[in-house]
Amino acid sequence: MRSFRALLLFVSASLGFAAGEKIAVIPKGTTHSFWKSVEAGARQAGVEVDAQIIWKGPLKEDDRAQQIAVVQQFSTDDTDAIVLAPLDDTALRAPARSAMQRGKPVVIFDSALKGEAGTEFISFVATNNHRGGQLGGEELARLINGKGKVVLLRYAEGSASTMAREAGFLAVMARHPGIEIIVDNRYAGPTISTAQDAAMNLLDKLREADAIFTPNESSTQGMLLALRQTGLTRKKILVGFDTSPFLLAALKRGDVKALVAQNPTRMGYLGVKTAVAHLRGEPIETAVDTGCVLVTKTNLDTPEVKAVLGN
Repeated sequence: MRSFRALLLFVSASLGFAAGEKIAVIPKGTTHSFWKSVEAGARQAGVEVDAQIIWKGPLKEDDRAQQIAVVQQFSTDDTDAIVLAPLDDTALRAPARSAMQRGKPVVIFDSALKGEAGTEFISFVATNNHRGGQLGGEELARLINGKGKVVLLRYAEGSASTMAREAGFLAVMARHPGIEIIVDNRYAGPTISTAQDAAMNLLDKLREADAIFTPNESSTQGMLLALRQTGLTRKKILVGFDTSPFLLAALKRGDVKALVAQNPTRMGYLGVKTAVAHLRGEPIETAVDTGCVLVTKTNLDTPEVKAVLGN
């Protein structure tokens, strides 16, 4: 009986008929595997707390104007709370503050927003992105024995999550005098296609490099496709971020040496749970670390990694 009720709640939430609070969940984009996992977690939480989940965000992860418009829409309708992954840590600050002033609590997830909890938002639910970048950097340095030439292909300006990962990675590189960063000022852009193009434009530097770091799903996949296209796969050490099925398959083949795994399902889940708890007058944390772990071919089947990957 209990499982039947849970099924009914899930169907109702998916179709927009849940009886409880209405929670708008606004991702950075809607195409990458990462965001599909976030959505699954958000909807799971909606079932458990009997809340209606409205999932809406820009198609591409560079459409700040569209994301701002979505936040403004939910700020003025009958939505009870907003769970937001801001595309830009500055551009989304005013829309989030406006929603808060209208009595719509905002939970920030995945990527930080400049501002203070209680003013621009009520809680920040995310990976410790700086630590994630450090994990990737430590593994890359180990793989090249602390010496060699390295390319960092950044993601996008204004994206707080990936900027923190890049900073964490570079902090580790700075501890190794034998490592030379030969590129750190180029950006992959919002899609796999733009990342592949950016990587192809760096072909001379990639041939020179011993290792490469990429800070999110699309930049990692785009870089990998470029390496395959140019015959450099496995000749260069690639350490990336995020764990889509495509990237995990590449890890198993040895095309990628390591991936830093976040827990997007948990992120979506806790974002919604935090918003609903606040609406119901329950105490919440202003900062929630959803965890990350380094994934390699050798530890892929360990309980710790399986727990993060949702296996």
